[in-house]
Amino acid sequence: QCDLTGWWENELGSRMHVSDIDSQGNFSGEYHTAVSSAQKPIKPSPLIGSQHLDEDGQCTFGFTVNWKFSDSTAVFVGQCFAGDGGEEVLQTAWLLREKVDSLPSDWKATR
Repeated sequence: QCDLTGWWENELGSRMHVSDIDSQGNFSGEYHTAVSSAQKPIKPSPLIGSQHLDEDGQCTFGFTVNWKFSDSTAVFVGQCFAGDGGEEVLQTAWLLREKVDSLPSDWKATR
């Protein structure tokens, strides 16, 4: 059974901490990215999200990160998988929205 609470690390060295999940599946935490194209020093950034509570424990989830060192926001969606050896793996996809100066520049704002 997957439990999102605690520390997670990805293959690039970014880490996130998920605090307790309430009875509705809502959670908060902090994201510590190891990669950034921002010119400012990287800082831990708050995250807020929700998971779908289900019987088999391999839940889907989503969360938003409000980056504290750049004018951007990221959203992540994924699913938690419980491996045969008891390890838990999060498979995720993300979108990053950066602030741009004008509507004509909107095409390059989302990655």
